[in-house]
Amino acid sequence: MVTDKRIGVIAGGRSAERPVSLRSGQAVLNALQGKGYDAVFIDADADLCQSLKANNVAVAFLALHGGEGENGSVQGLLEVMGIPYTGSGVLASAVAMDKEASKKVFLYHGLTVAPFVLAERGLSPEELIAQVPFGMPWVVKPVAEGSSIGVNIVKDAAALRPALDEAARYGETILVERFIPGKEIQIGVLEDKALGGVEVRPSKEFYSYEAKYTAGLTDYILPPEVDAPVYEMLRAEAVKAHNALGCKGATRVDFILGNDDGKAYILEVNTIPGMTETSLLPKIAALSGISFPELVEEMLRIALL
Repeated sequence: MVTDKRIGVIAGGRSAERPVSLRSGQAVLNALQGKGYDAVFIDADADLCQSLKANNVAVAFLALHGGEGENGSVQGLLEVMGIPYTGSGVLASAVAMDKEASKKVFLYHGLTVAPFVLAERGLSPEELIAQVPFGMPWVVKPVAEGSSIGVNIVKDAAALRPALDEAARYGETILVERFIPGKEIQIGVLEDKALGGVEVRPSKEFYSYEAKYTAGLTDYILPPEVDAPVYEMLRAEAVKAHNALGCKGATRVDFILGNDDGKAYILEVNTIPGMTETSLLPKIAALSGISFPELVEEMLRIALL
């Protein structure tokens, strides 16, 4: 694909995932420039609008993770400015980032989610325990964060207070889910096609921020070690989730394949997956024969349609 339009690779931002986003942005920039595109790096700070104008950006490649970059806010700014961009639109981005809203959409479309309740910041552990209709262990997490930031597994009442306090650092509402023991499997989707998947095996108790971004703490099995019919089921469920939210471009859909019942419990849809060359979506794309530069170029092509 050839275009003479200047591409702004937007990364960084002000969320807790800024360091990861900067790495994604640099990898995307290198890939685009290596393909001969006129691409510039844009840090999504408070002067984003002015930076886009000053650099004459005609197309935006979004490499933002979390916060304003993934919740539809930056997408809305680009819509107002008339700049096409990679990935999902305003509504799909906002719903996917909000775990409460996305779970309700998944349930409406017949996808399986873990039992959950919502807790407001300030609720005491005793009050929460009285409200939750399922037993521990629980997963306690912020409603709107990524990269497992603020997530804890709570096995007893003594661990609940610190878990609630940490999750509350990232928003008013806290999600409490029943912990589902099983395999964590992530499926890459490009438009309406499942590219494949990866099984994530962290050495820690779960796929935490530390496990995600510390070398050697997690094993990645490509393709996942599951039976062929189960793999096809996961791929189909991923496309269903992608379409249920109205996503565009590339997404990564995260599941827990339950040990006890074999059900695919959807965790979330990532509308802007990590885009370093060692991130999971590029690993999955490589499995299906798509190199990192080719993946970046295909995401750009979709944005320009």
